[in-house]
Amino acid sequence: MALQEARTLRELLSRHTREGELYSKLDGKRVQCYACGHRCSIPSGREGICKVRFNSDGILYVPYGYVAGLAVDPIEKKPFFHVLPGSSALSFGMLGCDYHCGYCQNWITSQALRDPVAGTPPTPVTAEKVIGFAIERTLPIITSTYNEPLITSEWSVEIFRLAVQYGILCSYVSNGNGTPEVLEYLRPYIRAYKVDLKSFRQKRYQHLGGTLGAVLDTIRWLQAAGIWTEVVTLVVPGFNDSDEELNDIARFLASVSPDIPWHLTAFHQDYRMTEEAPTAARSLLRGAEIGRAAGLHFVYAGNLPGLTGTLENTYCPSCQTLLIERRGFHVIRNSLVSGACSYCGSALPGIWK
Repeated sequence: MALQEARTLRELLSRHTREGELYSKLDGKRVQCYACGHRCSIPSGREGICKVRFNSDGILYVPYGYVAGLAVDPIEKKPFFHVLPGSSALSFGMLGCDYHCGYCQNWITSQALRDPVAGTPPTPVTAEKVIGFAIERTLPIITSTYNEPLITSEWSVEIFRLAVQYGILCSYVSNGNGTPEVLEYLRPYIRAYKVDLKSFRQKRYQHLGGTLGAVLDTIRWLQAAGIWTEVVTLVVPGFNDSDEELNDIARFLASVSPDIPWHLTAFHQDYRMTEEAPTAARSLLRGAEIGRAAGLHFVYAGNLPGLTGTLENTYCPSCQTLLIERRGFHVIRNSLVSGACSYCGSALPGIWK
């Protein structure tokens, strides 16, 4: 029954496609896709690693014209801590991913077509209706999330082209497995980008279905392009929580820019990892000490509201004045003045208006 449902979902999704823009044609009706770091070379009649971009008779077809999730979330949930604090964002997503993380919290959408148990029916919608939803609710931000947005970038750009006309800030919540082609494609529209830096070991990335180098290149590219970037590391006990590995991540980020916010978030049991112990608050506190010692100005701890002391708050790196006080996804106090410290006047990096 599950296999039949997967076939039905595949057939249904194939109707919500159009020709992609992020590919080139090769000999013998093969195509090469540039949407993610896998750069799949796909023969006719087959799909890429993501399962949702496929070659039909020498043309790459990509997801288009639907959502599998649409919701209003606090921007802090993404998490973005330096983007319009306290604002609400319209989050939308499709189906599919180029990774297969065993601890994925969005596996129902991300692992569709890869896992027969995953998947949810798509809801047909136009870009105009998505943006109309945001305008009706005066939402200042729109975010492509829930699945891996890189593999559905053509649809995201269709929506973002309208969003920027109404002054809505566009953002990505992504694993960062990018290519120069897809990042340049997104560049005119995206102002904020959250990258999951899941490990600093290629062996770990292979286990998840990715490549460490591509993610590091994406972070460097985003910084050089002037796109506001925040980085999240889900701290998983026994997987990436050693002092050595956390120190390697922190040093890398500091070498790109000490102003990149680094979010250390707590793992909890989900999807195929249901026996591992959840991350303890002390592990996040230890990681934060490592991040600060490496020279990062903004290190945060998430998923454990109220258990990580002051690590949910934003402080001025110049005078240490408390500027934004948070608990979980809620902003309790914001004393920024035009993006600057209310005490010493130092500008705080981020997007504040």
